[in-house]
Amino acid sequence: MSSTPPKTPNTSGPASDDSQEVEQAEDLALDQTLRPSRFNEYIGQQNIKDNLHILLTAAKERNHPPEHLLFYGPPGLGKTTLAHLISKEIGAQIRVTSGPAIERVGDLASILTNLSPGDILFIDEIHRLNKAVEEVLYPAMESGQIDIIIGKGPSARSIQLDLPPFTLIAATTRIAMISSPLRSRFSGGVFRLEFYTEKEIFQIIERSSKILGIEAEPSALVEISIRSRATPRTANYLLKRCRDYAQIKKTNLTKTVVDGALSLLGIDKKGLTHSDRKILEIVVEKYKGGPVGLNTIAASLSEDQATIEEFNEPYLIQLAFIERTPRGRIVTEAGYAHVGVQYPEQKLQF
Repeated sequence: MSSTPPKTPNTSGPASDDSQEVEQAEDLALDQTLRPSRFNEYIGQQNIKDNLHILLTAAKERNHPPEHLLFYGPPGLGKTTLAHLISKEIGAQIRVTSGPAIERVGDLASILTNLSPGDILFIDEIHRLNKAVEEVLYPAMESGQIDIIIGKGPSARSIQLDLPPFTLIAATTRIAMISSPLRSRFSGGVFRLEFYTEKEIFQIIERSSKILGIEAEPSALVEISIRSRATPRTANYLLKRCRDYAQIKKTNLTKTVVDGALSLLGIDKKGLTHSDRKILEIVVEKYKGGPVGLNTIAASLSEDQATIEEFNEPYLIQLAFIERTPRGRIVTEAGYAHVGVQYPEQKLQF
């Protein structure tokens, strides 16, 4: 997903800090406003929606909370939105937390014991739970109980607490980091969210534009859809930035306005950011198209390896601009064409 450009530092004192906080709060409120409130408003991921419909309907008929669910996939595809939709669908309260926020066993015990019957607990980035906390979560998910050790040394004793019936919904961007015992306890299912088609992205931002009161030409929305990296969060971010640009230019949202706004943001016709293009250019110009190691690319860009691997590479691979090989990264013929460099003849012969 495309990251928000850093704001220009302001040295005007506390007032500027307050205005930034207000702006961030407004952006958060907008994101929540754009979030679907019913399943029929949720566009895409049809297979997951069909499975959830069966799961939730059956659980409702049995008058029992749905079984535990795990959603995984790249950021911005709608994992958190699905959790909130499930809570609305079954009329349950949802408690939201994240893996890094649950630092100690006591933190988890406090959250679980304060749940009401039928509540949903949503844990984002669950792969970042520490092992001690994860061990306590196993019996909570399986038998509705938690074991807590009170005291230390010879006087320590274990007490068992019964929990109200609840549903755990978890989300992660890195399912490989979730241990096998934890994955196996998501008895309701483990679902992967897929990237969206351009048609689905168009439908999403068409709805968003109506909510935001934006007068947009269809060609403008099509252009945003093409450059959104197949991700709804990115599409909505680009729509809002194009709206700002159109507002300053005192015009409606047209394809020309979108071109100008996204050009200013450094997002090209394929949705590549400046850093994406820099990766292609460095591998092509400095390393003859590769193969070259990730650490070498990161050092050349003065960028963190994890950022390149998790943010830049997946989209470049999706576009078939680069390939991962045992010897390193290679820029493909399509990648060469995108940066305007002729593909070497010896590579074609090879």
